Amino acid sequence: MNRFGRTVDRVRGRFRSRAGWGIAGGVLFLAALLTVLLSAMGLWKWFVRRTAPALVDLPGGGWTAGAVLGLLSVAGWAGGTWFSSPERNRDRGRTRPARAGLAIGGAVCWTVAFGALMYVLGALPGRNCRSGATMCAYIPGTGSAFLSYAATAALLGGLWYRRRGTVTAARRAEERARMRRLRKKGKGRSRAARSS
Repeated sequence: MNRFGRTVDRVRGRFRSRAGWGIAGGVLFLAALLTVLLSAMGLWKWFVRRTAPALVDLPGGGWTAGAVLGLLSVAGWAGGTWFSSPERNRDRGRTRPARAGLAIGGAVCWTVAFGALMYVLGALPGRNCRSGATMCAYIPGTGSAFLSYAATAALLGGLWYRRRGTVTAARRAEERARMRRLRKKGKGRSRAARSS
C-alpha cells in the first residue's frame, strides 16, 4: 500500500473515532436532559400535591381556586400574545435591552399561563400509580377546581379572543381606508407607477 492510502486510512480512523465520541456525547447529553426534565416534573408534582389541599380549603373551596387559576391562565395568555405580537417585535429603533425586556415579559406571561394549567392538572389524582400512595390520593375539591378552571378559561379566553379579533379587523380596515385616501391623492402608488 502506498503512502497516500495509509494517510487516507488514518483520516478515516480519526473520523470514525470522532463520530463515535460525538454520538456518545449526544446520548449522554440527552440522558442528562431527560433526567433533569423528569426531576423537575417530579418536584412540580410534589409541590402541587403539598400545596393543593391548602388552596382548596380557602373560602369558596375548589370552585374559587379553579376560577382564580383560570383567570391567571387567561391573563398570562393575553400578556404573552401582547409581548410576542408582531407590532411590538419590529426591529426598527429597538435597542437590545428593549427587545430583551419584551422576550423576558413574554416568557414570564407564557410561564404563568401554562403554570396555572399544569397546577390544576397536577392536583388531580394520577392515572397509573398505586391507590394507597400519597401522590395518587384524591384531594377533595380538585375536581370542582378543574371544572371551574376549564369554565373560566374557556369563557374569558373566548371573550378575549373575540375582542382581539375585532380590534385587529378594525385596525386593518382603518389601514385600508388610509391607503385608499393616499391613492386618491396620488401618494399611495408605487415608485414605478409614479415615475411612469
